[in-house]
Amino acid sequence: VVQCWAAILMGMISGSVPWYTMMVLHNKLNLLRHVDDTFAVFHTHALAGSLGGILTGFFAVPKLSRLFYLVPDWERYIGLAYGLQTGQTSAGLRQMGVQLLGIVFITCLNVVTTSAICLLIKLMVPLRLSEEELEIGDNAVHGEEAYALWGDGERFENARNNSVYDVDEFTSVMSKTASELQMV
Repeated sequence: VVQCWAAILMGMISGSVPWYTMMVLHNKLNLLRHVDDTFAVFHTHALAGSLGGILTGFFAVPKLSRLFYLVPDWERYIGLAYGLQTGQTSAGLRQMGVQLLGIVFITCLNVVTTSAICLLIKLMVPLRLSEEELEIGDNAVHGEEAYALWGDGERFENARNNSVYDVDEFTSVMSKTASELQMV
């Protein structure tokens, strides 16, 4: 229900803001440092999805909304930007309210269903690491770091970890191949 230029702008905003909150603000804000979000679900899904919903309510074009909703009173479905431009501010604000209500509904639905799923899983396996493992740290327990990017202290010192062959095996295969080639 948005034009191409608005969709591109929405994609840039919904991609860069969550990245910034995940990579920069997550380490600076005390609240986010206490949240154990290994997969960065809050940033990549909650924040990006909310931004997409809010920006859709802002940039929604009436004629495209008419094609989507297929209702006779399609003028009601107007983005706030177009509402301000055409003097239909109340219709634009109503659409923003609908978008925000949708975000609240989806958030509540996710909290309820995720809690139910976690309660079922908890019946079979523990959901929390033991105190010993918590002292070591979950990154050390799992042997990896989520979203390890350059400059994070992650180094690839041992090149053979990225090779199909063991270094000794590779050297012997190469020397054998070289001697076979000399015979030919």
